[in-house]
Amino acid sequence: MNKFTVKDGTEIYFKDLGAGQPIFFHHGWPLSSDDWDAQMMFFLNQGYRVISHDRRGHGRSTQTFKGNDMDTYAADVAELTEFLDLRDAIHVGHSTGGGEAIRYAAQYGKDRVAKVVLISAITPYMIADERNPEGVPLSVFDDIRFNTLNNRQQFYQDLTVPFYGYNREGANVKKGIQDNWWRQGMMGGIKAHYDCIKVFSETDFTEDLKSVENPVLVLHGDDDQIVPYATTAVKAAELLKNGKLIIYKGLSHGMPTTDADTINKDILEFVQS
Repeated sequence: MNKFTVKDGTEIYFKDLGAGQPIFFHHGWPLSSDDWDAQMMFFLNQGYRVISHDRRGHGRSTQTFKGNDMDTYAADVAELTEFLDLRDAIHVGHSTGGGEAIRYAAQYGKDRVAKVVLISAITPYMIADERNPEGVPLSVFDDIRFNTLNNRQQFYQDLTVPFYGYNREGANVKKGIQDNWWRQGMMGGIKAHYDCIKVFSETDFTEDLKSVENPVLVLHGDDDQIVPYATTAVKAAELLKNGKLIIYKGLSHGMPTTDADTINKDILEFVQS
């Protein structure tokens, strides 16, 4: 197992396969680097070096009590990418990982990042308030907090249904995908997962998006029941200096898994452009 220890003693598990231009994958809550299997294998076979990590508190990394905040997440990535000496890298983030990817690119990526891909991402800002009236009500995140704290085992099974759009008529429900989501979630630490709910709901990435000059591809499904595209992807693309937006009709939050062929094709085209 590859593990790297960051400055506060937290061990970060990571995968590093292949050679060539590096593509670094940032996973969503409450998952792990395993959620990128379809992308890791595809881009490895295309001749790229592929790297993914388990965020602190998630997967096989240390189940941290502290440091479960976006600035620390990005700093962890910065330490790991420096250790691996990743340059001219493509950073691909899904959901919470999209926030991590753009925060890293904005704060640390000047000499290391080539392009960024945001998939079903939480950027720029999720919660509904006076600045973001079309956002998601705080009560939704309070419910996620309550269920993570009191009912995590069942909640992590139930959440897979809207996550993958399995509640839609005609959906091709795959229990193995649901079980794999639950397995990844239950590997992580409850304290880190609980803290991360505030991170993905209340972190504002407006200035990060504005400051990144690299090309950024924004991908989102218009049937995303977890992160609504109109208040995230559309607004993120408007803030970017060099952004491209693709909205997929009928696709869910979990589209990197359910529709990997489509997502991989569009990322590859962007990477090679």
